[in-house]
Amino acid sequence: MNAPGTTPLIRLAGVTKRYGAGTAAFQALRGVDLDVDAGEFVAVMGPSGSGKSTAMNILGCLDVPTTGHYLFRGVPVESLDRDQRARLRRKYLGFVFQGFNLLARTSALENVELPLLYRGEPASSRHAAARRALAEVGLQGWEHHTPAELSGGQQQRVAIARAIVTEPTVLLADEPTGNLDTRRSHETMELLDRLNREQGITVLMVTHEPDMAGYARRQVHFVDGTVADDGRRHRVLSR
Repeated sequence: MNAPGTTPLIRLAGVTKRYGAGTAAFQALRGVDLDVDAGEFVAVMGPSGSGKSTAMNILGCLDVPTTGHYLFRGVPVESLDRDQRARLRRKYLGFVFQGFNLLARTSALENVELPLLYRGEPASSRHAAARRALAEVGLQGWEHHTPAELSGGQQQRVAIARAIVTEPTVLLADEPTGNLDTRRSHETMELLDRLNREQGITVLMVTHEPDMAGYARRQVHFVDGTVADDGRRHRVLSR
């Protein structure tokens, strides 16, 4: 936890999100306040429709608040234009999804290289970084296999390698174990835990599974578009 008076890595202050207008309007977020310090591992939980996915989209610069403020390293993200938000996303954020989102006819190495390709990095540096990332997730020797030749757990490891190849500050994981069996789910969570502890990557993970949330050091619960419990009070009491 940051020292008093220091700026958190991430801050949501009075964030609301409204979709539509008039009688068809839907209020997804209703004044969310949330601070996340660098190096935390946070599980974001809540029932369907509670606002957790909307909050994650805002944190990932995929959406903007209707009102309120999102500050990343003290910078108000909602004041950035679309290109600036895209640069912030490419430079500081990595994403892991439930569905893996791998290109089916493309090798593991080429899938992992994609974020660096978008950055315009030369082939030699892309190849080297992708090989390092695959080795980091335990897939050295699997570089030239396509997703169809990999198990579900291995595919998720490729997806995690793709997320960390840019050396992000924050890893945003949306139900990363949703398509995996119990054994592969725990292997994936152990990997995320290691990346958090050893590399200092801040992890924010949406999950509905309490046993997966147990890997996090803090659990934030959303209910009806608000943060019902941000996990800080219980963390302090447990010390």
